[in-house]
Amino acid sequence: MHRLILAALVALAACAPAPQKVAGFRDPATPVWSAAAFAPERAAGDWRQVASHARRPGGCASGAVRMTPAGGGLAIDGTLCIDGEVRPVNALARPAGPGRLALAGQEDWWILWVDEGYRTLAIGTPSGRFGLVLDRGAIPPDRLAAAREVFDFNGYDPAAFRPF
Repeated sequence: MHRLILAALVALAACAPAPQKVAGFRDPATPVWSAAAFAPERAAGDWRQVASHARRPGGCASGAVRMTPAGGGLAIDGTLCIDGEVRPVNALARPAGPGRLALAGQEDWWILWVDEGYRTLAIGTPSGRFGLVLDRGAIPPDRLAAAREVFDFNGYDPAAFRPF
């Protein structure tokens, strides 16, 4: 009787769906950190996308967004290149924790790094669905390298990092 029950349990386990892996650029076993000292009001202004994580090179060009203080957070408006596809962004991002922004209907954006002068932002998601770098102008090599290192530290695939 015990063998019959065991066989039935094994058969049921075989019918269970496999766990779904989130398609992303980050190893979910690696802890991810946000920049606790991030001050949203200092991020107001125009930003140009200078890098993104993508499965293949190309797909779309650099995006750009404007961040404006609104409703206790930042109104973000523009377009971004996410994994090789142009995506419009028009959302209110409210602080959801240290270095974290909640956007209605989307996964929270985590500010993984911001340089001291608020010229460069490295933004990702805990799932790793996207990772991108915004800059206020032409990013110098040292800040681009720093952003790349931050993504590596947070478990992002370095082979998928694509500067524009």
